[in-house]
Amino acid sequence: MATGDVPRDRDRPSRWPGFPFRPGRGGYRARPILIGAGLVGYAWIAGSTAPLTASSLVIVLIPGVILAVIASWRPPDRIPPPDELDITGVSYWVICVAALFEWEASAFRDGSFPWHPSLTDLINPLLGPHVVKSAAILIWLMVGWALVRR
Repeated sequence: MATGDVPRDRDRPSRWPGFPFRPGRGGYRARPILIGAGLVGYAWIAGSTAPLTASSLVIVLIPGVILAVIASWRPPDRIPPPDELDITGVSYWVICVAALFEWEASAFRDGSFPWHPSLTDLINPLLGPHVVKSAAILIWLMVGWALVRR
């Protein structure tokens, strides 16, 4: 049996450049589980804070600062910009943003009466339960990480 065509450990591609591939390490499965458990715990603690308080401000700033440090310390490879702009797709987004802006502006002007509530008045009851608020914070953290990785 020839062994010349079998890649050695240092020849195998590694997930992280500069670090050799080490097969058989159980840390690859434990790390995502620990990170996931930490994020769920953090979201649970963040969901227990009262809104518009100093503790809720600090609890929101912590992941923002961490993601900013990660993004500046190890900037990701950027996706090249498109050669031309898709006017149809942009127009859909502009229409949605304009409609949401009009809704909020008219609700602010009218004093947010019950027959024309602002979007905040519609969303606040949905985010009332602790579990839902914690899930929303967890989704917010995951979207932030996806934006940093992109």
